[in-house]
Amino acid sequence: MAVMRTGILLLAGALAHAAGIDRPPITGVAHIALYSHDIEKTREFYRGMLGLGEPYSLNNPGGGFAMTFFKVNERQYVEIFPEKQPGTDRLAHISVETPDIEGMRRYLESKGVAVPKQANTGRIENRSFNVKDPDGHTVEFVQYMPDGWSVREKGKHLSTGVSSRILHIGILVGALEPAMKFYRDTLGFTEIWRGSKEGKTLDWVNMKVPDGGDYIEFMLYSKLPDETKRGSQHHICLAAPDMAEAVKRIEALPARKNYTRPLEPRTGTNRKRQLNLFDPDGTRTELMELGTVDGKPTPSSPAPPPR
Repeated sequence: MAVMRTGILLLAGALAHAAGIDRPPITGVAHIALYSHDIEKTREFYRGMLGLGEPYSLNNPGGGFAMTFFKVNERQYVEIFPEKQPGTDRLAHISVETPDIEGMRRYLESKGVAVPKQANTGRIENRSFNVKDPDGHTVEFVQYMPDGWSVREKGKHLSTGVSSRILHIGILVGALEPAMKFYRDTLGFTEIWRGSKEGKTLDWVNMKVPDGGDYIEFMLYSKLPDETKRGSQHHICLAAPDMAEAVKRIEALPARKNYTRPLEPRTGTNRKRQLNLFDPDGTRTELMELGTVDGKPTPSSPAPPPR
């Protein structure tokens, strides 16, 4: 019986592959998930410095902290997990949203991507599954369900800080072409900008989700940094409509007195004003204005990738 069922599943997969399955929409960046050494210090940063609400926090069935959620807006979050080992990469996974989780699973399976046999329902009642990208990053696909906690908390725990939108998530990429094949060719992301610090080799490629305005920033390296130095590279970018106003609001927050780093806005290679903030584990939150300093678009770099 098991052999027959396996044969049926293989036949169904082959037929789906032959017929072609349309990709469901990918509407935006849903969250970034990070590891924390000290959850209370992490709470002080994301709640106290960034002004994000914390709609729910989960413990392990046997007791002890399991994870918590900081709400940027109704559809975007920062998730925090306890670290597995000190001094390691702080990035747990990145997540993008789709309105059809099972359709996405079947689509990726038809493209030869290793996927689970079914999506799972998480503890906050949303549906999701994980895959690996070419650099080994865990990419989660999530569908917000009508009876899930995300929908349940609509209108509550909204950001009172400097931003209410995740503009992009930055991830380390060792080789550009495999990443492009996965994000562009398989997932349908669109390249919107390339940047180079010195013009000799490419440093960044920005890839927009196919059905929304958020994007993932590839940070290119010929040799990836050690795990202990990736916190400031893997990052979250929050949109800041006005940088001067953002700095003013941060300076007025009670948590500012415990934040020892200077607030130093600068103009990036993309000619947009930026401000880097760092959580207690060194993970970077980049505040960035949407427009360039003069309102003119910054041309993409023609430089070649590092490898």
